[in-house]
Amino acid sequence: MVNRSRRPRRARLLAIPLAAIGLVLGMAFPAQADNPTPTVVDSTRAGGMSVGFTFDDGPNPPDTLRLLGALREHHVKAVFCLWGDHVRQHPEVVRRIAADGHTLCNHGMHHDDMANWPAERIRADLMETSAAIRAAVPGARIPYFRAPYGSWGRTPAVAADLGMQALGWRLAIGDWDPPGTAELVRRLREGITPGAVVLMHDGGGDRSQTVDAVSSVIPALRSEGWHLSLPARRG
Repeated sequence: MVNRSRRPRRARLLAIPLAAIGLVLGMAFPAQADNPTPTVVDSTRAGGMSVGFTFDDGPNPPDTLRLLGALREHHVKAVFCLWGDHVRQHPEVVRRIAADGHTLCNHGMHHDDMANWPAERIRADLMETSAAIRAAVPGARIPYFRAPYGSWGRTPAVAADLGMQALGWRLAIGDWDPPGTAELVRRLREGITPGAVVLMHDGGGDRSQTVDAVSSVIPALRSEGWHLSLPARRG
């Protein structure tokens, strides 16, 4: 996963009043995780024929903006696991994510492997990341944390102490090395199981194939009786 930040396009579309975002946050966002535990959650809160979409390593214009448009068109809410450096580069895109009512997730400040870090260093990193997110979106609720690379180490316990539930996944479609839109659609269609949280990416490189795959697969999943849900609140 390579850090390739991009300059935002059509900035005029991203001028969202902070007061409006605050209203959306109050209406649409869950609070910090309900009694978070050190268990890593990888299932949806709805269970059954439901699936939860999560996106890592953004914000990343223009791909994040295109993805938001696709999710809006299909009335889907997702979780965005935000890379702190990218948040500071593109705070206006974080505001767009929040205004659309999606759930925010702390994905670390510099996308470091924290597996062997002491608790104090992890805590400092997670707090810095959350502060960057809230600098972009004052009062933002951040109920989840996802460890970069899935290298958990001591991070679930530290995250729980900070009010965030560790968020894992059951299906990763391997879009960090884009294989083509059709292949990503195939991996989604064949890999999704009831109650699965799915890991995808809107940042860290060119994610246009992921956006196209998501746009294509949502109607197909719904036609088969799947429901798009959010992850469980606690382990």
